[in-house]
Amino acid sequence: MYKLLIFDWDGTIIDSAARIISSMQKAARDLDQPELSDEAVRNIIGLGLPEAIRVLIPGVDDSLIAPLRDRYGHYYLNADDTPTELFDGVEQTLINLKEKGYRLAVATGKSRRGLARVFEQTGLEYLFESSRCADETTSKPHPHMLEEILAETGLSPADAVMIGDTEFDLEMGVRAGMDTIAVSYGAHHVDRLTPYKPVLLMHQFTELESWLTQASSTQA
Repeated sequence: MYKLLIFDWDGTIIDSAARIISSMQKAARDLDQPELSDEAVRNIIGLGLPEAIRVLIPGVDDSLIAPLRDRYGHYYLNADDTPTELFDGVEQTLINLKEKGYRLAVATGKSRRGLARVFEQTGLEYLFESSRCADETTSKPHPHMLEEILAETGLSPADAVMIGDTEFDLEMGVRAGMDTIAVSYGAHHVDRLTPYKPVLLMHQFTELESWLTQASSTQA
């Protein structure tokens, strides 16, 4: 059975879509860019910021990428008070999984600065032995960040499962040769997730522990 559980962050661990949407819309307005709909921003959650901006604003001048990224970071980290909360049961489930011997990692479209901030706010960093962020490797859905996590942990794709709420997460997992678990309560509708044939469609985070326990006993 799996030795390593690799989690996306936004939309999987934490309910942050509303703040991401609000912050990106404000950043675009500050730089006189076209108005961005909620759905358009929701669609790019999971991508690295440069990649997300290029999808949101087709043909955007490269000189605007860095200013838009910086304005987004300003709002998301400091100036937007839209609440972000851990999904129900996340902390205790992660603690339980760690105590049962699972190794935990994060693969996120966040920047390293952004992940460090939420690690500090949630106090969850100690649970994860490895993490990769979009600004220090290749953005999802390229499998590079998963390959780096596997190399760091000394495990193979068969030892790991990628858990996420967007098609970018699941495509990344498939391209890395590992199983995936889809989260139905996040950014992307389940119709966008099921084509990747996840081994589990998870409607609540707490389902993960019981499913892993059952799967392990069945395999044994």
